[in-house]
Amino acid sequence: MRFEVFNIGYNSAATHRRRPPSLSMNDSVCASPPSCRISATVMSLPRLLPSLSLVLCVLLAACGSNPVAPQLPPVAVVPAVQPKVPRPVRIGLALGGGAARGFAHIGVIKALEAQGIVPDIVVGTSAGSVVGALYAAGNNGFALQKIALQMDEAAISDWSVPFFAKVSGVLKGEAIQNYVNKTIHNVPIEKLKIPFGAVATDLNSGAPILFRRGNTGVAVRASSAVPGVFQSVSIGGHLYVDGGLVSPVPVRFAHEMGADFVIAVNLSASPEVQAASSSVDVLLQTFAIMGQSINSYELKDADIVIRPDLGAMKGNDFAARNTAILAGEQAAMAQMAAIKKKLKEKREE
Repeated sequence: MRFEVFNIGYNSAATHRRRPPSLSMNDSVCASPPSCRISATVMSLPRLLPSLSLVLCVLLAACGSNPVAPQLPPVAVVPAVQPKVPRPVRIGLALGGGAARGFAHIGVIKALEAQGIVPDIVVGTSAGSVVGALYAAGNNGFALQKIALQMDEAAISDWSVPFFAKVSGVLKGEAIQNYVNKTIHNVPIEKLKIPFGAVATDLNSGAPILFRRGNTGVAVRASSAVPGVFQSVSIGGHLYVDGGLVSPVPVRFAHEMGADFVIAVNLSASPEVQAASSSVDVLLQTFAIMGQSINSYELKDADIVIRPDLGAMKGNDFAARNTAILAGEQAAMAQMAAIKKKLKEKREE
């Protein structure tokens, strides 16, 4: 196919001019170098559009992003000091023997309760087991004082007949057993409100025994069976006597029962203070002498040792019970600052 150019209205001479070269569809588009360069540029624009769009998007994204904050030098962060939470401390009360001097334990308990110090564990020897059992059953200091003042000495004294029977003591001990069980409504040791233990001595082996289960009155009777005064107690085929022979103030047993902090109450008197005027006095004096060396060893494990000033009060002087209670209260109050200080230190360990 050919395109021809005609000049209308021109003279005939123009018709004789050289016709311009005709352009064929098969001829090259780029007839001359300049036009070829322009045409190539125009023809390549569609292929460049995707690349240009990508560059434009990157530039727009960079403009729209948040500016990067300048990096600051690192700052050391000091952790906040957390207040130390006091740990729970199990308080054990170790009540020593001393016959009628044991009324002083009641005064100690009253003073401790008045300051909000309530033992978690109670363990007693001899007279300490009597007071300890009544306390562990749920009687507070004032209730114990009422019980003590109303106590009839005859209620815990059951005389045997040594002239007609072979016995190991002048008192049977059943009266004190029955008195304790009646007062605590026959609750066994393991069901008392405060964990309780009574210390006695195995007469066959000489070993200390801690009663933590069973008949409370029987355990207290065994723990209080002073040889020569009370008859020995048969339990499970073994004979038991007063725990004061091996553990006058049962500090070690308080720890064994789980106490972290032990308050010991020592009622023993120096031998020269108590004058022996009867056979019973001689036996109790002998007990006091024997307990001196044992106490010096065992009391080292106590956090606090309370020693009520009972003067020359004898172990069989039940008439002085009110004086003993007051002495126990005064002795505990004298130690109260030390008790609170050591308890605080123990809780912060």
